[in-house]
Amino acid sequence: MPRNTDFMHRTLRCLVVVIAAAFAVLLPIPAVADSGSSILEVRPLGGRQFEVIVYSAAMNRPIPVWVSHPGGPAPALYLLNAVDGGENGGPWTNRTDVAQFFADKPVNVIQPIGGRASYYTDWVTDDPALGRNRWSTFLIDELPSLLQDRFGMTGRNAVAGTSMSATSALNLAIEAPGRYQAVGSYSGCPRTSDPVSSAYVYSQLQLYGANAGNMWGPAGSPAWAAHDPIRNAESLRGVAMYISAGDGGAGVHDTLADPSIGGDAGRLADRMLVGGGMESVVRGCTAALTDRLAALGIPAQVVFRAGTHAWPYWQDDVHDSWPMFAAALGV
Repeated sequence: MPRNTDFMHRTLRCLVVVIAAAFAVLLPIPAVADSGSSILEVRPLGGRQFEVIVYSAAMNRPIPVWVSHPGGPAPALYLLNAVDGGENGGPWTNRTDVAQFFADKPVNVIQPIGGRASYYTDWVTDDPALGRNRWSTFLIDELPSLLQDRFGMTGRNAVAGTSMSATSALNLAIEAPGRYQAVGSYSGCPRTSDPVSSAYVYSQLQLYGANAGNMWGPAGSPAWAAHDPIRNAESLRGVAMYISAGDGGAGVHDTLADPSIGGDAGRLADRMLVGGGMESVVRGCTAALTDRLAALGIPAQVVFRAGTHAWPYWQDDVHDSWPMFAAALGV
């Protein structure tokens, strides 16, 4: 009897193993755990426009995202806001005609709202003024898969930014090789790791009460060099690029007659003083990047023009760079 009992136990154990193996084939366990991020709400705004509220597990907060969806599977163009994150002065959709411009284009245009003074990057430490910033994780890992499930994408992507986020767009392409087929850098300063440019970054973030040391560590830390597009220009090989900057002098939009000035002499004087000074700095940074790309034999569409650091020029950039994006995205 003991022998028969042992035999029965062994037989039962074998059957359990076989049944478990069969279920493992029929019901495979996911290889990657869910990040916990999710779409909380999709609000139609009329036409092809939607406001999508996305919960970011990495930042533990909801992020509003404006989406222009053409109605079927299409590539994606991520459009990043300037240093205020679109929160104070307003996003691209308030400051330019992007909603109308893309209304007939076969592309998903995706604009996160938020990220002021964050450089749309992952910070090494939470900041007392800005909280938790894990923007590159959100943009590379969390958001695309959620939008794929809800709207449908083709897997081809581009990213563009202006001012602060021009550097962010370049860094995202460097950080995620193969993810973005094209990048637009409009009036950015793509130099971060030398003492002068690091001081510039610190000064920009201080305007929002933030400490750039919480972003990539103290100036001179390895993360600053890792997020310097000029130092990492080789990683942009194979990415289509549109890179623009003004010279800080008066351009076509820096006149009393321009709609953005509206005949206001004080506004024009402020733009020439502040916007002109900023763009002259930007021109030097941008030239350093384009010179580096040329030295490496990496092609880019470069636009140097007269003009200041102002939204009308960036609206022009979106229009002028679209043919490059369309070709890279295959539309």
